[in-house]
Amino acid sequence: MLFTSYEFLGFLLVVFIVYYLLPGRAQWPFLLLASYAFYFIADPRYLIFIAITTASTYYAAKQISDKKLSFEAWFKEHKKEYEKEERKALKAKEHATEKRIFLVCLLFNLGILAVTKYTNFTIANINNIIGTFGNKGQISFVDLIIPMGISFYTFQSMGYLIDVYNGKFEAQKNLFKFALFVSFFPQLVQGPISRYGDLSQTLYEEHRFNWKTVSFGLERILWGFFKKLVIADRILVPVKAIIADTDTYTGLYAFAGAMFYALELYADFTGGIDITIGVAETMGIKVTENFMRPYFSKNIKEYWNRWHITMGTWFTDYIFYPISASQFMMKLSKKSRARLGNNLGKRVPVYLSSFIVWFTTGIWHGASWNFIVWGLGNFVVIMISQELEPFYRWFHSKVKVEGTFGWKLFRVIRTVLIMSSLRMFDCYRDVPLTFKMFGSIFTQSHLSQLNADAFIGMGITASDYLVVFIGMLILIAVSLSGRSGSVREKIACKPAAVRFLCWYGLLMATIIFGAYGIGYSASQFIYNQF
Repeated sequence: MLFTSYEFLGFLLVVFIVYYLLPGRAQWPFLLLASYAFYFIADPRYLIFIAITTASTYYAAKQISDKKLSFEAWFKEHKKEYEKEERKALKAKEHATEKRIFLVCLLFNLGILAVTKYTNFTIANINNIIGTFGNKGQISFVDLIIPMGISFYTFQSMGYLIDVYNGKFEAQKNLFKFALFVSFFPQLVQGPISRYGDLSQTLYEEHRFNWKTVSFGLERILWGFFKKLVIADRILVPVKAIIADTDTYTGLYAFAGAMFYALELYADFTGGIDITIGVAETMGIKVTENFMRPYFSKNIKEYWNRWHITMGTWFTDYIFYPISASQFMMKLSKKSRARLGNNLGKRVPVYLSSFIVWFTTGIWHGASWNFIVWGLGNFVVIMISQELEPFYRWFHSKVKVEGTFGWKLFRVIRTVLIMSSLRMFDCYRDVPLTFKMFGSIFTQSHLSQLNADAFIGMGITASDYLVVFIGMLILIAVSLSGRSGSVREKIACKPAAVRFLCWYGLLMATIIFGAYGIGYSASQFIYNQF
């Protein structure tokens, strides 16, 4: 069910009305029913997968939590009966039991994700290897269901399991409450990847109708629709045209395609997240922000602290830190320093951990080599940037440009260009072709390519480009205004006439200029595929 479909709007209206008509204690059970209905409408078969993940994670986490609490209570009462070494042995035995439960559940659920999402990718690579050696025998592909949002709800569930295992909080005792945490319908489509400690604070509370909360949520939804329909789905048309004809659209066309895609991806993904956060907000539920003006970042590391924030923090907290602090890495660090010297040796574990994280990030985005190379491309750029820091310090000691507007603007443009170049792997979905098209920017660019007829021939008119340009200016203006506080709060402080003009104007712009009708289609959100 598309967020931008009439079906979703009707579904949302029914949910909203019933939610506020019900007594407070019945609100969260109703949301659980609505979430499973949402998933059922998408495909009834999906329910099996999300139910298995929910049940297995709930019972494993509960067992771990119960064992932890009962052992702590018993140990506190009986620890004086044992010697120091015996106490250590008892703790180790208990920890080993909890660890077995944890690993079985973790591997089971990640295994479901791996089988559904990566089986055919694995088979394709095996077939390529077989073909390389001249063997004609090929393994047949498997027709598997890939449930909507499986990467998101699996990571969200496993984050919860890891937190319970690490003792950050006790496991949720109510199976149905936990099921709602996993399946909360606004974030099933494309995230964010919520943490239990954050989402649970408002998810189960009783919420009375509050006009300010509801109106703010509706405004956020409208802003998301504007981004998606007016900007993303309109600029998607020339993006598809450029990608589809790689013989014609080389050089500056490829560069334009990368820039168009950067805008399209941002408007699409952030628009979807705006709708998610807005829907939750209309019901008094707070969902974690997932973006913080990423295209104003001064470098790639900062960009990833601002883009898809919940995914980045998930990989950092649950993969990078555990790996970098593991016994294996400690031993590797010691050996590296002994052989390579302290300065270089201490980098090896950090870089290896980062490599694993970025490889995982790439393959999480899709079962394809283009995503893996994209992830590793980010790793290479970040590592090079870190290695060049001494040069940067030397440069700024000689050239006094640090802090100037020109230098800040240069860094922002540099970040946009680097990220847009890396995103070409996402556009073309073929590694050799991506390198070819990227190379054509430098070898086949001609000023003659900058003509209006060529770009209008990509499927949209000059008026459409003007709409996109104005929409982009509005995005930039809102982002700049948001640096000093909530834009909605600022608008709310204005006179009623100003407020009306802002939101009514945005509504009319979305209705009039939304990319639907002849020549357009309201496309699925990009991150649905993940």
